[in-house]
This record gives sequence, structure tokens and C-alpha cells, in this order.
Amino acid sequence: MCLVLLGWRAHPEYRLIVAANRDEFYTRPAEPMRWWPEVPGVLAGRDLGAGAAIGTWLGLFSERARFAAVTNVRDPQGVRGDARSRGALLLDYLRDREHRAAGAYLHDVAAAPDDYNGYHVVVSDLRSLWWHSNRADAAPAELAPGFHGLSNGRFLASAAPGPAAELRAPERIWPKVRAGVDGLRKVVETEPGAVQRYFDVLADRTEAPDEQLPGTGLPLALERAASARFIAHTVHGTRASTVLLVREDGTFEIAERSFSTLGRPEGAVSFRGYIELP
Repeated sequence: MCLVLLGWRAHPEYRLIVAANRDEFYTRPAEPMRWWPEVPGVLAGRDLGAGAAIGTWLGLFSERARFAAVTNVRDPQGVRGDARSRGALLLDYLRDREHRAAGAYLHDVAAAPDDYNGYHVVVSDLRSLWWHSNRADAAPAELAPGFHGLSNGRFLASAAPGPAAELRAPERIWPKVRAGVDGLRKVVETEPGAVQRYFDVLADRTEAPDEQLPGTGLPLALERAASARFIAHTVHGTRASTVLLVREDGTFEIAERSFSTLGRPEGAVSFRGYIELP
């Protein structure tokens, strides 16, 4: 994923709201979200581009009340070919045989930060929500109720519930994250169950002005393209948009839309179910 927007206990009727875009090379093979027969209860897309490793970019384990999502931290010069797949971080958590709590799992992962290229990972047991990045020089953190957004920088941005709360981060907030969180917050405050409105937030193709570009080492044309919430390019772009709503009564719905080169629609799936909330 390259943009993850989260509403955590930000509305009295919803435990967790997620709107996320996965950006990837169009040539990297993947399967859309589905139930995994070999791991009953896991609902996720499948990354097929990591060799023998099995992983995903966003997943839900309804039987264990677990959610997880991951993005990379953009560092073109620091990518290692021998690093473990970041997508395995999520599957390890979703099917964790030790049944570790979200915070305990991330503390274990943080003890070996060099096993992976740069990542953000968000995990939840729907009792608490935790975040960690192995490029942030910070310990895993439990996220407070409110709104949170992350992309491919080193930190996430957070705001308390309510329309007037300021979005804060340790470093300059990327435009797509700021605009994305603002868009998410407006939907949650006015029509929290409107799945299409969350997709509209994710679909915005507005590029940031050059003076606001983050400067992550990409050529200028790619940096511009990657500054949009929805990236429509010839080589690399938004491959999947996902919306997840978990209500306080335990019912959930999740929808995913897939895309190919230049943002052409490739298909859509949706699922509903029930989670025994802690």
C-alpha cells in the first residue's frame, strides 16, 4: 500500500474505518482480495511477486479479530535484494500461532529491523491499534482514537477526533496524506457508512505542486505522479483501492477495486461478515 487512511474509534458506531491504496509496478503479479482456503478466516489480496514468500498488503482475519496493512518507505538507493518480503509481516501477524497481542507482535518485529527494507506496518486486534516503521527511529506506538494517515515517508500523521483537531507528525506531512485524512474525516463526520465516498477520497488524481513534493530520490516526473492519492502511470501506479468498515456491533464490510495501467478498472469484489469484537 502507498496510502493508508485510518479512523480508529473516531465515530460512536464504528470501531475501525480504513481507506487504502496499494501502489505497485503493473508487472508485479497479484491476486485480488479473497478468502484464503489454506488459512481459513483470512481475507486478503495475495502478492505473487516475492518468489516463494507468501504475503499481502492488507488483510483481515475475521475469526481472530485481526487487521493489518503495510506500505514501503520510499528509499530507491537503500533497497536490498536479500531482504524478507514486507508482505510476510502481515501474514505472520494474521495467522500468528502464539496469539500475540498487536503491540507485543510489533515489539518482536522491531527487534530485527534490518530483516526488511523500509516499511510502515499497522496491526490491530480491534482492541488496540499499533504502528511501527523500521525507518522512523521510534519504538512501536499504540495509536490513540482519531484519524491517522501514512504513505511512504518515515512517519505517520495523526489527529484527534473532531473537525477542528490539527493533523500532526514529527516531519512535514505529505500533501496526499493531509488531503486524504481531511477527506476521510469529512466522510466519517457526515456519512460514515457510504463506501463509495471513501473510494472517491482514494480516487483523487491531483498532483502536488513542485514546491510541496517530498523529494524521495525519484526523477521529478515520477515524484510528481507519485504525489497523487491515486497514481495513474504507465509503469507504476495504484493497483488496488480498499475500503473497510468495522462497526461496533461486530458486522463488517470490505470492498476492493483493482486497476491496471493508467488506472484502468480491472474488477471489484466485496465481502460482509461478523467479527467477535474484544
